[in-house]
Order: sequence, then C-alpha cells, then structure tokens
Amino acid sequence: MSHVFDNLPLPAAAGATGPDRAAPRKPARRPLSRNRLLLISWLVPAFVLVVWELAARAGYLSIHVLPAPSKVAATAWRLIQEGRLISDMGTSLLRAATGFLIGGSIGFALGTVVGFSRLAEALFDRSIQMVRAIPFLAMLPLVIVWFGVDEGGKIFLVSLGVMFPIYINTVLGIRQVDPKLLELGRVTGLGNATLIRRIVLPGALPSILAGVRYALAVAWLALVIAETIATSSGIGYLAMDAREFLRTDVIVLTIVVYATIGVASDAVARLLERRLLAWHPNYATAGGSR
Repeated sequence: MSHVFDNLPLPAAAGATGPDRAAPRKPARRPLSRNRLLLISWLVPAFVLVVWELAARAGYLSIHVLPAPSKVAATAWRLIQEGRLISDMGTSLLRAATGFLIGGSIGFALGTVVGFSRLAEALFDRSIQMVRAIPFLAMLPLVIVWFGVDEGGKIFLVSLGVMFPIYINTVLGIRQVDPKLLELGRVTGLGNATLIRRIVLPGALPSILAGVRYALAVAWLALVIAETIATSSGIGYLAMDAREFLRTDVIVLTIVVYATIGVASDAVARLLERRLLAWHPNYATAGGSR
C-alpha cells in the first residue's frame, strides 16, 4: 500500500519558510511629529488645571487654602493693570540675568582651568566643593552683613548658585573628551590653542550646556531666597507681601510665575543646544522631539 501514499503532500517541516508560510509583517510605526509631541507634553498640565478648577468650584478646595485657577488669573490681570506684576517680573529677571552672567562666567573660567590642570584642581576644587555644600539660607545672615539689603547681596547669591553647576559640568566635559581625538590633533600639528578651540571645547560643549540648563533652575531657586532680604520689588517681595495679608491667590500666582519663567528659560537653553550642537549626531537625530 505504499504506492497509495506516494502522491500525498508531505507535511511542512517545523520552522519552514516560504512565500505562503512567511509571517505577515507589521507596518512600521511612524514616529510622532514634533507638534504632536509638544501637544502631548501640555496635556497633563492642562488636565491638572481642569481638575483643580472643578475641585475648587465644587467646594473641595477652600479659597484660603488653594484658590481656583480662574481666581489666580483674575488676580494676575488686576496686578498687570496696576502695573505691579510686570514691574516686579522685570526686576526679578534683571537680578537673575545679572547673577547668571557673573556666576556663569566665573564657573566656566574656573572649570576650564581645573579641567586642564591637575595643579589647579588641587588648589581650587576642594574649597569650591566645600562652599557648594553650604545651603543658601545658612549664608543669608553673612550676605546681609557683607552687602546690606542692597542689590549686591541678591546678585551675589544668584551668582554663587549658578557658578557650581557650570563649573562641575565644564570640568566633566573637558575630562571626558576622547584622548584619541587629542592625539589625532597633535599628530596633525595643531597647537595647544587650536587644539582647545577645535577639539576640546566642542567636545565638552554638551556637558557645559547641560550645566547651563541646571544653572538656570538654580538661579531661580537662589533668587527666591535672595528676595526674602528686605526689598521693595521683585516676585519674591510680592509673595512675602501677600503672606502678610494671607493673600493665597497672590502667593499661588508668584509660584506660577516662577514656574512659567523656569519653563521658558529651559526652552531657550534647549534651543541653544539645538543650534550649537547641530553637528552632534545624538542632538541632530533627537532635535525633532526636544
């Protein structure tokens, strides 16, 4: 009977592949566009605002504890019409920008020197790390003794806070430059100045810009502490004055202003990254979603 089974098809072997056995391919998923990613990033904050507003209107949140976003917005509009909010924001921005420029320049200069020289590291790094460990509030009485209640003390605290992130990331960036690139530059006859300008600083730039982003956040943190010193202008003064009169809506407004300025400054720092690091493959490929 063997000839009966001669014409029957043989079963396919396990794992056999062919045109009729090939597994269907899933269509490749297209990456989300930049505009969609931007929209998604704002969905959670918008949802929080809606829940917050509904909870306040339903009476679950007391106006003296956490006023509704609509109440905060109305307070902001009233202060803008009075000219107070814009003036105080301008004062705080000027203090933060001045402190950032001073502290950032000092941090970058020290980080560059320490990054290139082990002797400079032995001379400066230990002292810098000790000062970095001191909280802002602990230094506040001494700053008042040194500078009084003038603008100098506020700018000093912001400069001090900004200096450390830029210093640390500059040192880290210089130390992480690929030694093979340095050797290649020396073999091709580049002098020390050209080597630094064309290889070391571009290689350290991603780390330095990360320090800039972190320093921007620290600048506002230091400014909040600095504006608790006797002052008559600034967002911090607006918050302290509101605390005396239990104006919760104004206090929440100042928090929102700090958060908004922080998001805006971080967006500027990201734009700077995309501009200055367009040559970097990691930033070039991620540029659409950053």
